[in-house]
Amino acid sequence: MGVNVGIICVLFLLATQAIGVPAFAPWKKLQLPWKKPSKGKVIQKNQALPINTIFKLPVHVTNSWPPGGNFASGTIDLGGLQLYEASTFNKVWGTYSGGPDDRGFSIFEPSGVPQGFSMLGSYSQPNNKPLFGYVLVAKDVSTNTSNPSLKQPLDYTLVWNSASLKIDQDGPIYVWLPTAPQGYKAVGYVVTTTPTKPSLDKIRCARLDLTDQCEANSFIWGSDNFNFYDFRPSNRGTQAPGVRVGTFVAQNGSPNPPSIVCLRNTNAIPKYMPNLPQIKAILQVYSPVMSLHPDEEFFPSSVEWFFSNGALLYKKGQESKPVSISPNGANLPQDPNIDGAYWVDLPADSTNKERVKKGDLKSAISYVHVKPMLGGTFTDIAMWVFYPFNGPARAKVEFLTVNLGKIGEHVGDWEHVTLRVSNFNGELKHVYFSQHSKGAWFDSSQLEFQSGNKPLYYSSLHGHASYPHGGLNLLGEDKIGIRNDTAISDNVMDLGAFQLVSAEYLGSDVVEPPPWLNYFREWGPKIDYNVNDELRKLEKFLPGKLKSTLENIVKNLPSEVLGEEGPTGPKVKDNWSGDER
Repeated sequence: MGVNVGIICVLFLLATQAIGVPAFAPWKKLQLPWKKPSKGKVIQKNQALPINTIFKLPVHVTNSWPPGGNFASGTIDLGGLQLYEASTFNKVWGTYSGGPDDRGFSIFEPSGVPQGFSMLGSYSQPNNKPLFGYVLVAKDVSTNTSNPSLKQPLDYTLVWNSASLKIDQDGPIYVWLPTAPQGYKAVGYVVTTTPTKPSLDKIRCARLDLTDQCEANSFIWGSDNFNFYDFRPSNRGTQAPGVRVGTFVAQNGSPNPPSIVCLRNTNAIPKYMPNLPQIKAILQVYSPVMSLHPDEEFFPSSVEWFFSNGALLYKKGQESKPVSISPNGANLPQDPNIDGAYWVDLPADSTNKERVKKGDLKSAISYVHVKPMLGGTFTDIAMWVFYPFNGPARAKVEFLTVNLGKIGEHVGDWEHVTLRVSNFNGELKHVYFSQHSKGAWFDSSQLEFQSGNKPLYYSSLHGHASYPHGGLNLLGEDKIGIRNDTAISDNVMDLGAFQLVSAEYLGSDVVEPPPWLNYFREWGPKIDYNVNDELRKLEKFLPGKLKSTLENIVKNLPSEVLGEEGPTGPKVKDNWSGDER
């Protein structure tokens, strides 16, 4: 595909108007009942800051999950250390500038702590989003009287205070790091509004074998090189025992390594994971609804539809003898090799090829992978969507939209979102949106919802990256970059129509994966185009500065966006056994 002729002309005439994208609608749209998206219930307090809004899911989730096992039982035992997820708070202090969106941050202590449980640390979050978080509190249930699971600190060290800062704040704050006894570690801080040390009974430290290494995650706030960060276990995956506590790290300079630690699950990690009926119930409540762009041409389909409509398997050295693929992929290679020896492609005849490229929205379903995360305290539900074809990329150049020729085109596009559900109570805490070779986590408080507690999200035009809100998402600079346009439309896909393809902790006798899941090679051929050639078609019409900027942006795109290599399937991705990036 070459450069759009109209765009070239306009560029040549010094770009007097922006070029839009034609609306392609030759297919039948999938019509679903549509409601204005909601953003959850809110409890308003005095000030206008988002932090002063307490977020609740649109529909209250009760503990009426199907019976069996330990999922959503309220507490989790790490092996002599029982945990409870505290999600109601008393505010201790706040400041109202700096940090994300220059709105400051606030610090809280957990309230409503059950009898016998102790605080492990305070909770903090930026003021630019509604109050929605948790911090773990703990109870010693071990029989080891000489070395209990928890101990009081020996003392405190004052690590920071705001008394001398000329900032908009609720008076001064004092941040104290507990001095742990030998063989124990602090997992959080105590904050006070006076310089008097807190009581030693205020907090508990965890025994060393119940702790794990952690790392800074997202930035909360900073002043004069002293920073507050959310933190998480350094080693995260389906077998990793590290448990996120929900506290924060506060220290001077680099946040790594942190001065505190995470917890560690010494019990069997899947102990608190949902059983099969519970998985189905979770998906019934939380399965997302995806809105495709109104101008989308390349729709998702089921894998079975793709295979049944002429997709072909090619073998290196025998390119002239492709074979049809059985509907469940049973004749695909099943060995775990990524060697370029095989690949999948569209039908050979041009008419069928163009038809299959368009996908088949009415056949599309999500493919679900359920796995434990963060030491088995969360259930991650990755919901994969298959597209037969990824369309060409487009660039924003100042106020123009420029088609990038063949750049971005490839056969076989796998995209996903991941739901993160608390194993304490079954509440949806976060959703991950895949965006080409990376992505981003969002709290439930930052999402739109459709039909109760079902998150609404948006698939970008042609590229199919996932975003929590409609609009232009630009890969690049403010005025120049690769467009990822999203918008609401009647072309929607309810991911609640799903096939459970993997929940390894339940055993293969409970969930039998389809054969295509074990196909490790490419789901599309290597594209035979030259990025430099495609860029040259554009650059001769652009001024020097715009030319070099666009070239740098395109050449730094991940290979998945460039589309030069065929993509691999879900089981080959790092997040299959690891955490999302």
